[in-house]
Amino acid sequence: MDDATNLPERLDVVAVAPHPDDLEILCGGTLAKLVKQGYRVGIFDLTCGEPTPRGSLEIRKQEAELARQILGVQVRINIDLPNRILMDGPEARYALATAFRKYRPQVVIAAFGRTPAGSPDHYQGGLIAEAARFHSQLTKWDERFDDTSPYRVPHLVYAPFPSDAENRLWNSTFVIDISETIEQKLEAVKAYQSQFDGNRFEKVRHYLTSANGYMGGRCGFLYGEQFALPTPVGGDDLFKLVLGGKGSFAPVQLPGRDHLPMS
Repeated sequence: MDDATNLPERLDVVAVAPHPDDLEILCGGTLAKLVKQGYRVGIFDLTCGEPTPRGSLEIRKQEAELARQILGVQVRINIDLPNRILMDGPEARYALATAFRKYRPQVVIAAFGRTPAGSPDHYQGGLIAEAARFHSQLTKWDERFDDTSPYRVPHLVYAPFPSDAENRLWNSTFVIDISETIEQKLEAVKAYQSQFDGNRFEKVRHYLTSANGYMGGRCGFLYGEQFALPTPVGGDDLFKLVLGGKGSFAPVQLPGRDHLPMS
C-alpha cells in the first residue's frame, strides 16, 4: 500500500488525451486560465504521439515540454500507451487509473469524440478516461494499480472534439471565456513545429480562432472553449450561474433607458 507522504503533490484538475497537442488544441486556453486562477493543473498524455511522418520521440517530448511551459501547467506526464493502436482495455485503464490514484485530482477533463478523418485514438482515449475514472476507486485490486490506494475522482468533464462525427446530445454544456489566454493557447499549439509547420500552423490558427470565436461569441466572449458534462449543470445560485455568460456579444442599447451593466 502506498504511503501518502511518498505521493506527488495533489492536482486540482487533470486533462487527458491520446496525443501531445490534443489538449492544447481542445482546451489549452482553459488550462492556462486555470493556472492563472491558482489551480494546480496536470496534462496526462496517453501516448507519445509517435510515429508520425514529421516527428520523433525526442522531438515530440521537447515540444510537449515547451507547450507545458507556455501554458504554465505544473505537471505533464506520459502514460506510455501505444500510439496508432490505442484501445480501451484493462491494461490501459489500469495505467491511467494508477496515475489518477497518485495525483488525486478533483476534476478530470477527458478529450472525447469520434474523428474518422483524424485518428481513432481520440475516441478510444475518451473511453479509457471514463473507465479509468471508475477503476481508480476500486478496492481489493491494488496490485493492478502499483499498490496505490483507491481514489474516487469526484467530477468528469468532457472536452469535445469540434470535428466529432456525431452530433451529441450531452446532458449539459458550458463555455469558458478564454479571451485573455487565446494567444497562450495558440503559442502552445505552435510549439509542435514537427506537426504544424508555418503554412499548416496558419491553417490551424484560422480554424481555432474561428471555432473559439464562434463558441465564445454565443456567450458574449471574444473567444471560448466548450465543455460538456455527463450530468446536468448544478448550482446553488441561479443569478451567478446565468450571469456566467455575458449574453449577446453586441447587445442593442435602447435609447433613453438606464440598463444594468453586463456581467
